[in-house]
Amino acid sequence: MTQPEQHPVTSRRAVAKAALVGLGAAGVPLAAAGPAVAAPAESDRYARGFATLRRISGERGAETIRSLQDIAPDLGRYIVEFAFGDIYSRPGLDPRQRQLVTIGALTAQGDTAPQLDFHIDAALRVGVRPAEIVEALIHTVPFMGFPRALNAVAVARKVFADRVVTFEPPVQNDPRDRYERGAENLKRIDGEHGLEVIESLGDIAPDLGRYIVEFAFGDVYHRPWLSPQRRQLVTVGALTAFGDTAPQLRVHIGAALNVGLSPAQVIEALLHTVSYAGFPRVLNAVGVAREVFENH
Repeated sequence: MTQPEQHPVTSRRAVAKAALVGLGAAGVPLAAAGPAVAAPAESDRYARGFATLRRISGERGAETIRSLQDIAPDLGRYIVEFAFGDIYSRPGLDPRQRQLVTIGALTAQGDTAPQLDFHIDAALRVGVRPAEIVEALIHTVPFMGFPRALNAVAVARKVFADRVVTFEPPVQNDPRDRYERGAENLKRIDGEHGLEVIESLGDIAPDLGRYIVEFAFGDVYHRPWLSPQRRQLVTVGALTAFGDTAPQLRVHIGAALNVGLSPAQVIEALLHTVSYAGFPRVLNAVGVAREVFENH
């Protein structure tokens, strides 16, 4: 993970305070700056968090924190100190991985357009390709349904337009039988347990099992425009944020290990989700991860 610039603490605090009162690091007034406001109580966590926030979001992050000064300044401080000073500054995942976990978590919850706008923009800033962002949104469909994915794609379209981002959207073209390629992907990603889940549906909803194989694994997981590791980070973030998904999390945390993510990276993805889904859902997900690690 790219580390924050190693300014002396006093220098980092000066940068943070300057941005909050409407000045850039060089003392130049920011175009969007409002009335001057007092900087919150300074700390190493705040300085570290503000530097991280600026690195991934440019001036948008500073504007967000500044906009809270007249109504909830402590909320702004908690965002900087905890979300970015504590969580984002951890070395377990790189900035691109963190933004994909975030996009999965926000898409899963629905009704998060302003936050998705912010984090899709941040994903572009840290180097996630437009096609990967769209792919992450498509990937959520088997878990969260079409409406949430459609809403998120609309946000991505707006962000791309605002940033004048153009790309050629990839189109799937594989003439092989969908069930055949889905079964291959299911076994490769989820192992024999995945096949057992499909077989367990044979006596009550065999078509559901077939749709899982054909659509989730034959169509969506088969798409090559997002790596298997990044797909599982999106999945883990989305399932954790959605809540009440312990059986599915159990399968997909196991899948994350199968495709090469380490237990430490899985835990880091869960910790990262706290800022977006809260402690209860992450505590539940960590309990599932403990079981998977013990049995894997």
